[in-house]
Amino acid sequence: MAEVSFEHVSMTYKGLGGDVLALSDLDLTLAEGEPISIIGPSGGGKSTTLLLAAGLLKPTKGEVKVSGETVTGPRNTTSLILQDFGLLPWKTVEQNAALGLKIRKFTKKQQDERTAQALDQVGLTEFASSYPNELSGGMRQRLALARAVALDSDLLLMDEPLSALDALLREKLQDTLLSLWKDIGYSQILVTHSIEEAVFLGKRIVLMSPRPGRVAAIVENPEMGDADYRFNPSFHECCEKLRSLLVGQGTLAEGRVDE
Repeated sequence: MAEVSFEHVSMTYKGLGGDVLALSDLDLTLAEGEPISIIGPSGGGKSTTLLLAAGLLKPTKGEVKVSGETVTGPRNTTSLILQDFGLLPWKTVEQNAALGLKIRKFTKKQQDERTAQALDQVGLTEFASSYPNELSGGMRQRLALARAVALDSDLLLMDEPLSALDALLREKLQDTLLSLWKDIGYSQILVTHSIEEAVFLGKRIVLMSPRPGRVAAIVENPEMGDADYRFNPSFHECCEKLRSLLVGQGTLAEGRVDE
């Protein structure tokens, strides 16, 4: 599995109104197989952090490394799931799940085998011939997960993937994410605005500062990993600790993080 490190990373965007410093001297390390959550104010560089890890952006300063290698572009074993899922409406569930494999030139046999296994893992086998517009929101999210799982990734990056779902469905998909991480063991970075989601899916929760983003605090969450963790007093204690940090930062008062 992948180890990820951000070493004194800064990122400046060029704009018509002037330069925007999104990240400033970010230092963060993710151990092999570790799931972490990133939470913080809007505009604090959370999505930028994911795009840098995915190799879709290059830092203005510093280095991003995955498994000891400096990230200079997209890796074959890194998967990125965005909020809009990135599904192609004219392709079937099976074809969407196989898209990453096809782009990365896996053989037809490998595509068929990995796609079938991935759809089975997320419970979509019987919908293989359906199209995205025939699926519910939760099923489309599971399809996005299947595409990532099919690639046999060692690093999964997710940018608020469940934010558009209702509360009960969101919890169900959180359970799916937890199950997949436990089964496969990839390293995982989740960006979210939900305190409960951050605590349920992160062994550590990284609180980002307002822009320019940097690590403001890290909350340890060692008991994460149990499907019944939501009912554990430690879960609620961790949520309250994180909520207090966000209140102290002024983020909750401004209404920019879900309570």
